[in-house]
Amino acid sequence: MASPQWSSRMIEIQSQMSERAVELLGLPEDRPCFLLDVGCGSGLSGDYISEEGHHWVGMDISSAMLDVAMEREVEGDLILADMGQGIPFRPGMFDGCVSISAVQWLCNADKKTHSPPKRLYRFFSTLYSALARGSRAILQLYPENSEQLELITAQAMKAGFTGGMVVDYPNSAKAKKFFLCLFVGTAGALPKALGAECADGEESQQAKFTNERTRFRNAKGKSVKKSRDWVLEKKERRRRQGKEVRADTRYTGRKRRPRF
Repeated sequence: MASPQWSSRMIEIQSQMSERAVELLGLPEDRPCFLLDVGCGSGLSGDYISEEGHHWVGMDISSAMLDVAMEREVEGDLILADMGQGIPFRPGMFDGCVSISAVQWLCNADKKTHSPPKRLYRFFSTLYSALARGSRAILQLYPENSEQLELITAQAMKAGFTGGMVVDYPNSAKAKKFFLCLFVGTAGALPKALGAECADGEESQQAKFTNERTRFRNAKGKSVKKSRDWVLEKKERRRRQGKEVRADTRYTGRKRRPRF
């Protein structure tokens, strides 16, 4: 069992991340909003949402954690649900979504029937539908590696989201936090990361993506789409997404001669 000090520390960290996530939502100050908390757990994020004057619904796969939330008498409504099976709400219902330390679990195949790419796409596509146009989803996560991060962002893009990754305190081993900032319907400017003041020549700790296709071009400006390098990169990207791809050979990307 965790010590009281450790539990207090975890609660403090959770509260700080919840506060930051709500801040990144960029909600209007003149009216209360209706928010979705994915992976709400015991309702710590919901407490901050209520303090800010907003209303919320929390969903979690753990009935035990939801029982704790009910014992704490949180103000939001609670639902037992697996986010990998989709967001069970009508279109355009929420003004925003927050999620703390939950989305990365969709990358795990806990059952034989689980396909991480399919579960991620199911989550993002139904989340996109449940959010109002012009709203945001802020998902704090702990990616294990760059491949996992690419898998998550690829499925978000496929579902229609634009946005990018905001990394707070990128140079700190303990304080570094990843926030996937997603936009619905409009491609807004990414919020500025905390503790990421850039010196001359340094890159900002933000990674932006859109759902627009980018073209590969060589130094002369000509498209090199379907070249060998382009084909190999596309195949590798599909492998990281968990899709079946033919093995690479010396013939990969080679242009076939015309038939006589």
